[in-house]
Parts: sequence; C-alpha cells; structure tokens
Amino acid sequence: MWEDRFNTEEYVFGTAPAQFMLDHQALLSPGQRALSVADGEGRNSIFMAECGLEVTALEFAPSAIAKARKLATKRGVNVDFQNVDVTAHDWPRTYDLVVGIFIQFLGPDARAELMQNMKRSVAPGGLMLLHGYTPEQVGRGTGGPPRAENMYTEDLLKDSFTGWNILENRAYEREINEGRGHSGMSALIDFIARKPA
Repeated sequence: MWEDRFNTEEYVFGTAPAQFMLDHQALLSPGQRALSVADGEGRNSIFMAECGLEVTALEFAPSAIAKARKLATKRGVNVDFQNVDVTAHDWPRTYDLVVGIFIQFLGPDARAELMQNMKRSVAPGGLMLLHGYTPEQVGRGTGGPPRAENMYTEDLLKDSFTGWNILENRAYEREINEGRGHSGMSALIDFIARKPA
C-alpha cells in the first residue's frame, strides 16, 4: 500500500517539514542523534539534518526512500535512510531524540508494541516527539487513516509514558497544508516527553 502511495513524482506530503517540527525547532541541537520512524519521503528527517543533527530515518517504501535521498542531495545534507519494516525492526541503537510524525498506520496492539520499541530507542535523558491526529480527525477528508482506534488521545499518550517527564501533551485544531496527503482543517495532537536519566 505505501509503495503504491509514494510511487509518484509528487511528494505526497510535500517537502517542507511538518509544522510540529518548526514549532519545536528549539529542541533540535546540532550534534544530537535523532531517529525518525516511518519517515516517508524525508521531509522531517532532512529538516533535522539541516538543523545539524545526525539523523537515521526508517521507512518501508523504497519509492519514498528514493525521493527522500533525492531531496537530501538537493538540500545538501546527509541522512542515514534505512529500508525497514518498523514492526519487525530490531531497534539496535539509542538516540537523543526519537520522532514519530503521523505514524498512525497501526491498530492499538501493534501500536503499543511499536511505541515500546521506540521508547527503548530513546537514550536516558532523551526526548520522544510524537505528532498526529486525534479521533476527531476521522471523516474530515484532510488526512490520516479512517480508523478512530489508530488515533491518539491525550490520555492514551499520558498512560503510555508513565514515569516519563511529559513536557507537552496537547490536542488542538489547525489548518495544515502539507502536500495533498495532509491538507485542510485537522484535529491534531502534540506530545513531547523526556525519558528518565
């Protein structure tokens, strides 16, 4: 499905980073090691590399990775793009930041397993940054999967990160224009938490 979606000349979600990344750019420091999960066509990993981070990006669709590499070359940055199924990845390293932007393609059980793996990949004292849709997004036609159970709520994220220092956990609405894949008034959520040192 994802290979079919990304196998086009067009950047489905645009080439600019998600507004979430721009809103939280102050958290990105040169030299940090970052992991972008289900990175798509590279817009967010490339932005982090432009901010001076050492970035690894995991993505399943080869066509998305090809476009991401092309965009990274155009922007003059290096990203370690890895062709990976995140549901079967062995998550071997830890990072200062682990970032998941609109990664709501899994149902509750698979999502819980992915979240555990992502949490393990955050170094002590590091940050988890998540951005996605709330259940109110379903039916809007402006992006995201059609299943409410795939979406995030503030309670779900709070409960998933017990013992972490939650810096932000906020649901809100905003007009976004991130390619044809995310366009229009959207029900969004931002979550940032620091792993205990």
